[in-house]
Amino acid sequence: MTTDEDTPRQAIADTVRRLQDKGFNHGNSGNVSCRIAGGMLITPTGANSANLTPSKLIRVEEDGSTIGGIPSSEWHMHAAILNAYPAANAVIHTHADACVALACLRKPLPPFHYMVAAFGGADVRCAHYATFGTAGLGETAVEALKGRTACLLANHGMIAIGKTLEAAFQTTVKLETLARQYLMALQGGEPVLLPEAEMERVGKRYGNYVTGLLPG
Repeated sequence: MTTDEDTPRQAIADTVRRLQDKGFNHGNSGNVSCRIAGGMLITPTGANSANLTPSKLIRVEEDGSTIGGIPSSEWHMHAAILNAYPAANAVIHTHADACVALACLRKPLPPFHYMVAAFGGADVRCAHYATFGTAGLGETAVEALKGRTACLLANHGMIAIGKTLEAAFQTTVKLETLARQYLMALQGGEPVLLPEAEMERVGKRYGNYVTGLLPG
């Protein structure tokens, strides 16, 4: 017998596999969540594409209680983001190489390329550092995501959100690609940044690409 949770459970398991296939997560790093009625589903602690099945996903209720085992150590962060931004239904956290490298420099992704506007503004912010698995990390992520669909986590990794898991996945891919290209550009010198007025024009041209996806 199928339940209302079967579809999002399978979608999360598939997303974890796709992230690992792309090399964005290695071993047990990273985590994925999806909003459901009354709470969220999230990957369990120690999850990876080799050992994760839909039945192993953990349900976290709105009051923080859990059903099904031990959730990812980052469940506080996922819950904080979903609570703060009702338009977001999915959260992806990875330790993708280029994003981690930029996050360890504690630098935002600046407007070196017009596609940075696709995340909702003229940059992708880097959240202040907070210890992994703490409520404080959730607070810094919520702040960095204001008006954006992604952020970096200082000395840690990245976060992408979306109305759907697929939207969050595509944002993850785009952010890692641009972070890698920015780091490559830095090797040749100082990239020329686009002015604020141009980024505003580009943002308007994106239109429905980001409308309704931003967390506010």
